[in-house]
Amino acid sequence: MTQSAFSLSYKDNGVAWLKIDVPNEKMNTLQAEFSEQITSVLAELKARSDIKGLVVYSGKPDNFVAGADIRMLSACETAQEAQALAKKGQVLFSQLEQLPFHVVAAIHGPCLGGGLELALSCHSRVCSDGDKTRLGLPEVQLGLLPGSGGTQRLPRLIGVANALDMILSGKQLRAKKAVKLGVIDQVVPESILLNVAEQVALSPKPSRKSSMQNWALGGNPLGRSVVFDQAAKKAHEKTRGNYPAVDAILEVVKYGLQHGMEKGLEQEAKVFGELVMSPESAALRSIFFATTAMKKETGSEAEPLTVERVAVLGGGLMGGGISHVTATKAGYPVRIKDISNDGIQNALAYNFKLLDKKRKRKIISKATLQKQMLTITGGTDFTGFNQADVVIEAVFEDLALKHQMVKDVEEYAKSNTIFATNTSSLPINQIAQAAERPENVVGLHYFSPVEKMPLVEVIPHQGTETGSGTSEETIATVVALAKKQGKTPIVVGDKAGFYVNRILAPYMNEAARVLLSGEPIEHIDTALLNFGFPVGPITLLDEVGVDVGAKISPILLAELGDRFEAPDVFDLLLKDDRKGRKSGKGFYRYNTKKKEVDKSVYKLLELEPKIKESETEIAVRCSLMMLNEAVRCLDEGVIRSARDGDIGAIFGIGFPPFLGGPFRYMDHIGITRVVDMLNEYTDKYGDRFKPCERLLDMAKEEKTFY
Repeated sequence: MTQSAFSLSYKDNGVAWLKIDVPNEKMNTLQAEFSEQITSVLAELKARSDIKGLVVYSGKPDNFVAGADIRMLSACETAQEAQALAKKGQVLFSQLEQLPFHVVAAIHGPCLGGGLELALSCHSRVCSDGDKTRLGLPEVQLGLLPGSGGTQRLPRLIGVANALDMILSGKQLRAKKAVKLGVIDQVVPESILLNVAEQVALSPKPSRKSSMQNWALGGNPLGRSVVFDQAAKKAHEKTRGNYPAVDAILEVVKYGLQHGMEKGLEQEAKVFGELVMSPESAALRSIFFATTAMKKETGSEAEPLTVERVAVLGGGLMGGGISHVTATKAGYPVRIKDISNDGIQNALAYNFKLLDKKRKRKIISKATLQKQMLTITGGTDFTGFNQADVVIEAVFEDLALKHQMVKDVEEYAKSNTIFATNTSSLPINQIAQAAERPENVVGLHYFSPVEKMPLVEVIPHQGTETGSGTSEETIATVVALAKKQGKTPIVVGDKAGFYVNRILAPYMNEAARVLLSGEPIEHIDTALLNFGFPVGPITLLDEVGVDVGAKISPILLAELGDRFEAPDVFDLLLKDDRKGRKSGKGFYRYNTKKKEVDKSVYKLLELEPKIKESETEIAVRCSLMMLNEAVRCLDEGVIRSARDGDIGAIFGIGFPPFLGGPFRYMDHIGITRVVDMLNEYTDKYGDRFKPCERLLDMAKEEKTFY
């Protein structure tokens, strides 16, 4: 017989204890087969007349319930099947809520999704003040809504405005914020959590006045519509109508308000079922599964080397960000070297600013801030490098300079110290040419700003004229380090542009060509924003820096051929000192409160802006270049799998997540259709759109990537 995830015990004082402990799993997740187990537990509780209160708690040391197991949704073939799953959860939680005695959830660690819905069906909630404790309903991030009562109970508990903010964003609350909003009744140290929960369970049940009735301006219809309108406006600014779950959440919460709890729950289950079947949810769930699987991968079969200390070369923006995630997330002491004290001061100031922001938001204490700052030191010489296990180089994109860095590290560090270069375009093989121990050299390409961007490209080289390629131990070590820094690493081939910049360049070049054809800047940006990218391509060029684009383009052109030829925009802009945000002027103006196009750029480029192409045409034109190049990368072994290509594009450049990544998107629209579109655009705009051989073969054989 299968061991139950739920077990009951009783104390003489009349308190029953319901422990949740999913067998053979690190995290508690709610699964479909638990329905019978919970039903029997509830039946046992109802049959007893000596119970004064019940405490629901976790048998795991560091999590309450991390949500429902979303694998069970993949088994659903119809909306009705998914609706039935939601209904089952609703019925069980309603039965828990209707128990005659005081039911208390004692929460430590993540309490998310179905876990929070379970806690909301308890009469009171007590949680620990530990840093691991997080509460939230993140279903929207999977293209879903909370399906076991969350859309109905949370608004009734904390008011519609706060509930919508939580459900529409999927944000996770820390304990202090949760108690402030009223999601939690008490926050206590973990050591006394169960004792306090027991005392609460012995006290009378709370009679809560529903926040739903007077949540806005005395509950009048005008105030009601204002709250919903504001929430919808804020959400649509971000989603641009690409995420059906957002409208569904607004609709279901509103429906429950108008028609009552019972009808609200019915609507919640129905809409949940419909969303499970949507292509957007399927794509978002595929990303979740892919990232979960990648957490278990090591990049190599070798064992990683022990890392105790890390050094960073360069105190610029990248060096500052890399040192930050290494010290604060990975927990390693960091030594920064720069050619000037100003560089060191800038890197330290950058770290302080990020930590102080956390302190102001009460995420960390002043003592923690000071403690973390003490782990980051710097200087203008190589002091301390003899203790570093990994040196991450983040100096300018200059091959001679990087060669010098390799030689210096080999001179001042240990013989087994790994040299990881944060280059965005130079082949690692070329950098390793200067190394006596090329097996220790690897690419570790971060994206800016480092503390926010989740992706890292790990780039082993294949060997130099005088030595071997990156060793398996080196690969395993930097993959493990990147994960500790909170990153998702993908191992990519050592070819110009690697993967992310290589698929980004033709997309950006095409946007520049569209601009040179006379389309207005904001029209191009809006087209790609509405397609689902987080920023438009022209804005992105300003953010990354026109000078960076100008530097990478010739490298890609020389290594990969004519389709990477950039239009004549970069030189004209640089002659006018338009580097983008960093120089205070680019395509947009940066000396105004509101972001606006710098119209003088049209004169510089001798253009008269006029909308001629539709948003759809522009979006398809730019994105097709990216799709075609992504397939070439897979064909050439630059990426190891379609899955890595999808994750790299989503986490590296914000490819629309609801499309699932370039490869899943091509599968969805059909490879034959992709080839037809590329041929159509080849006739229209030139040979750079020619579909690559792999796409042609796949179309012929009616194959897919997944």
